[in-house]
Amino acid sequence: MTNVIDHALKTYARMDVETGVAGATPEMLIVMLYDGAIRAIATARVRMEADDQQAKGQAISKAIGIIEEGLRGSLDAEAGGELGSNLSDLYEYMSHRLMLANLRNDPSMLDEVSDLLRALKTAWDGLINPQGAAVAVAQDAPPSRSSTSYGRV
Repeated sequence: MTNVIDHALKTYARMDVETGVAGATPEMLIVMLYDGAIRAIATARVRMEADDQQAKGQAISKAIGIIEEGLRGSLDAEAGGELGSNLSDLYEYMSHRLMLANLRNDPSMLDEVSDLLRALKTAWDGLINPQGAAVAVAQDAPPSRSSTSYGRV
């Protein structure tokens, strides 16, 4: 019975994500990528604390994939100019820090990358919902910079 429930929950989650992606704007897709990377890093941290090396490595690999293929891959170098180049460098830095966190079993490196991703996500949230971003800033959200013309998703 548990297998049936697990399968049903996984199917529901997959359908929910697929539905969200189908109706999402490019900005919303970027936010979804940030959310996915942040969740993968949180999973990696839990697995690191549990000394589950295989699951930790898989979660870190997932986060790196999202950062490299999703976020960095969506940058438009031509339209992005200096900010796009800086974001690309930051994504590369994040991926490198995640690889080191995996090799060194260092949760502080996971936290560092997660904090960077949260700050960038806050900026994108502000693009999607400017009033919601004002509420987030008022609640001591991390400071952020934003721009609208750098993702090409």
